[in-house]
Amino acid sequence: MELALVDFDHTVTDCDTYARFLRRVATPEQLAQAWWKVGPWLLAYRLKLISAERIRARVTRLTLRDRHADDIATLAAGFSREVLPEVVRPQMLEQIRWHLQQRHTVVIVSGSLDLYLRPWCEALGLDLISNRLESQDGRLTGRYAEGDCAPHKADRIRARYDLSRYARIHAYGDSREDRPMLALAQERWYRGKPLK
Repeated sequence: MELALVDFDHTVTDCDTYARFLRRVATPEQLAQAWWKVGPWLLAYRLKLISAERIRARVTRLTLRDRHADDIATLAAGFSREVLPEVVRPQMLEQIRWHLQQRHTVVIVSGSLDLYLRPWCEALGLDLISNRLESQDGRLTGRYAEGDCAPHKADRIRARYDLSRYARIHAYGDSREDRPMLALAQERWYRGKPLK
């Protein structure tokens, strides 16, 4: 048995789908206020003054807090169906399909949301480790149900899979948050290039 661990945004896709999804579900009022409420945080992130984890948590909270969970789930299903096929890199889709043909277990491991990743993964027969949103009384809290998955990808993988059962592990990533996941593998690809 072999295992393939695959990051999603900027690895499977050519863009940040999480940011696209949040822009798509943001209300007109939220979009109008985005520059003032999110702009300084984005600048701090680009200057490497704050982490991706902190900016993700802030923007998620600002966009999704107090929203109806069912409404966001409906929008996420549409996003998965309409947007994801347009942004998936053909060569990565081919690589994923190759792993499946070899009967490898393929897992998307992402800091993005299960709401739109799960339908895409289920259609291909992939496992998924990702962020889930917390809800109370049918409304989203704007927080993750189990904390942000992205900086803890390797821990989540180890919790779900007995890595000693796999003869070979493959991993694909593109960011600093992916490095612990890549360290679990014998075959590692970073930004499309093999790591020695």
